[in-house]
Amino acid sequence: MRPRPSSLAATVSILLLAPSSTLSAAAEAKAHAYTAPGLHVKNGRLVEKNGADFVFRGVNHSHAWHADRTGRALSDIKRLGANSVRIVLSSGARWTKNDTADVRAVISRCKANRLICVLEVHDTTGYGEQAGAVSLSRAADYWIGVRSALRGEESHVVVNIGNEPYGNNNTDRWAADTKAAIARLRAAGLHHALMADGPNWGQDWSGTMQRQARSVFDADPDHNTLFSVHMYGVYNSAEKVKHYLDAFTRAKLPLIVGEFGHYHPSGDTDEDTIMARTKAARIGYLGWSWSGNSGEDAHLDLSNHFDAKSLTPWGQRLFHGADGIKQTAREAAVYR
Repeated sequence: MRPRPSSLAATVSILLLAPSSTLSAAAEAKAHAYTAPGLHVKNGRLVEKNGADFVFRGVNHSHAWHADRTGRALSDIKRLGANSVRIVLSSGARWTKNDTADVRAVISRCKANRLICVLEVHDTTGYGEQAGAVSLSRAADYWIGVRSALRGEESHVVVNIGNEPYGNNNTDRWAADTKAAIARLRAAGLHHALMADGPNWGQDWSGTMQRQARSVFDADPDHNTLFSVHMYGVYNSAEKVKHYLDAFTRAKLPLIVGEFGHYHPSGDTDEDTIMARTKAARIGYLGWSWSGNSGEDAHLDLSNHFDAKSLTPWGQRLFHGADGIKQTAREAAVYR
């Protein structure tokens, strides 16, 4: 999350081009030769080590800014029915660094609460447009630096390389920079499922990720990368939501809605279609966010002041509404 672009009116161009729908023969051979240690992509879907599908149904929690709330937050999020949580971390470039010991503690808390843990480094948000944002290469440095906390957790952890790694500038670098980051993480011995956010503040209104996701997936030597779109003001109609999600489904490329809300000043998000369509297509979603938002994002809190007994209207909708977490979440097989 964090700042959104103001010039989103031209977003209907969202993606009239879909990625090709088949893997090359060479890619198929490599995929079959690799034995994933935990969560991994198979036939365009994220599956667990035992081959069972895993569909994210959870929320985001801003650990980097509210670390003192994390223990209680994770237990509350689980109690409300979630099977996963996306955790905001910082490399130290923009906020206080979440070091190896802290990452290890967060993973331990996720496991104690039987949640699949998506870890994301937030310092890349809006790179090229947001002052102080860092590159995906810098994000890769961070993950390599904390890798001792990640090793052995492939069944419980997904590594989200960098949050919203480009603003609306220089998005043509998205594919090359994402491939380079993936290559470095694999060379460093990290064989987790990786998650790549789209550019344009995650919303990919330019269609950059949609067009180039196949080449990024094929470039991963483990063939274990999934893609994350963030749905806010750009996705203000059923047509736009369906068009984007369906393109990945047709192409058999793994996709998750890594962030979304019910409204944003840049446009009235169609959360009903997001939730219905992801349910129909068995695509994961993670709502933004548990609590602690401010400014123009304050309305996106799911709970008031981190109180699970005081859900906001958005929290009630996401947890208890039609196609919501309570209705659709299934706990990961690794915990059953």
